[in-house]
Amino acid sequence: MTDEGFHLSAHDVRHQEFHKVFRGYDPVQVDDFKERIAQELDRLYRERGQMGDRVQSMIEQLKVFRDRERAMNEALVAAQQLRADVQVQADKEADLIRDRARAESEQAVAAAKVEAARIVDQAQNEEQRLHYASDTVRRQFLAYVTSYRRLLERELAELEAVSASDSRAPSALEADPAFRRQA
Repeated sequence: MTDEGFHLSAHDVRHQEFHKVFRGYDPVQVDDFKERIAQELDRLYRERGQMGDRVQSMIEQLKVFRDRERAMNEALVAAQQLRADVQVQADKEADLIRDRARAESEQAVAAAKVEAARIVDQAQNEEQRLHYASDTVRRQFLAYVTSYRRLLERELAELEAVSASDSRAPSALEADPAFRRQA
C-alpha cells in the first residue's frame, strides 16, 4: 500500500484480521488496541467533517465579505464620481445663476437709467413749461399793471381836469346832478 492510496477508516481497523502465529501478540490486547484506534479515527473523521463544514462556512462568509467589499468599493467609486459630477453640475448652475443675476442687474440698472433719464426729461419739460407759464403770467401781469396805470392816469388826468375847471363854488358843484350821480 502506498500513502497516497491508503485510506484507513474505523471500519477497516475493526475488521482487520491478523494471521495467528505461535507466540504472537495477545489477541485481547490487539482487539482492544484496534477498538481504541477505531474510536480515535471516528473522532478524527467527525472532527475533520466539522472542520470541513466550518471551513466551507468560512469560505462562503469570506466570499460574501469579498462581494460586500467589492460592492462597497464600487459604491465608493460611484459616490466619488457622483460627488464630482454633482460638484461640476453645482459649479455650472452657480455660474449660470451668477450670469443670470449679473444680466438681470445690468438690465435693472439700464432700466433705472432710462427711467431716471425719462424723469429728468419730464422734470426739465415741466420746468420749461413752468418758466413759460411764469413768463406768460409775468407779461400778463405787466400788461395788466400797464393797463391799470393808464386807467389810473386817465382818471387822474380827468380829476386834474375837473379840479382845474373847478374854479366854481362848492355849493354849485353840489347842485350839479352829474356830481350827485357819481357820489
